[in-house]
Amino acid sequence: MTRKTLKLALLQETDRGSRDANLDAIEAGLREAAAAGAGLVLLQELHNGPYFCQHESVEVFDQAETIPGPGTARIGQLAEELQLVVVASLFERRAAGLYHNTAVVFDRSAAIAGKYRKMHIPDDPAFYEKFYFTPGDLGFAPIDTSVGRLGVLVCWDQWYPEAARLMALAGAELLLYPTAIGWDPNDEPAEQERQRDAWITVQRGHAIANGLPLLACNRTGHEADPSGVGAGIQFWGSSFVAGPQGELLAQAPIDARALLLAEVDLNRSERVRRIWPFLRDRRIDAYGDLLRRFRD
Repeated sequence: MTRKTLKLALLQETDRGSRDANLDAIEAGLREAAAAGAGLVLLQELHNGPYFCQHESVEVFDQAETIPGPGTARIGQLAEELQLVVVASLFERRAAGLYHNTAVVFDRSAAIAGKYRKMHIPDDPAFYEKFYFTPGDLGFAPIDTSVGRLGVLVCWDQWYPEAARLMALAGAELLLYPTAIGWDPNDEPAEQERQRDAWITVQRGHAIANGLPLLACNRTGHEADPSGVGAGIQFWGSSFVAGPQGELLAQAPIDARALLLAEVDLNRSERVRRIWPFLRDRRIDAYGDLLRRFRD
């Protein structure tokens, strides 16, 4: 079997203070990635602004944008100019009172190749996403691109093996997670390390269980709680690329911006699945209870 390599990049960034400044940083990162030979670039969750879900405010809805719209236009133009496949992440205004956390894929073109609306929506201290986002209604459908079939999921989706498995069963060749996750600065260092390790471990498990490469792109830096109630979030960066056996191919630092570059062999999934045939041995006749909330 011939080797089919894909050079890819993850752009781990901080909030630069304004939408235009964030898009300028993204443009610089995309240009650097293209110059380095990358064919695919993954951006972090809600990259056009701060992670606003630390508080609940109706004024924040003014930051949402239509898809297509000005945000997708700028990134799409860059994807076409630089001949990149780009996975972006936006606060989508679908209609008055109807908003989504949406990933958008461009395939070396200004036109949108596909989108995914975040399915699992958290509601936890400093992560009040249910106030802003309607759960996705597009299902777990991979997006076909010139570099492969992309199984795009978003942040909180990363804790659910069902989401990764359904993307794999639909033919995804890579799993990709735009992410915004970090620590409460008041947590003890040991608790912080457990949380970060769990985040990395569960996603490496998705790569292993499905025999697929996996990309997770996170924010970095501290963002204050706009309400002043909480201590803010210290985003832990650590963006990474894992291979189909969960091996770490590249990882960004915790506390710095980074353009993370890696190469993956897309044919390796076939070889791994031959020695670890998890899909073959699934007992689909015995999994009916997965459709229940809990088995009492």
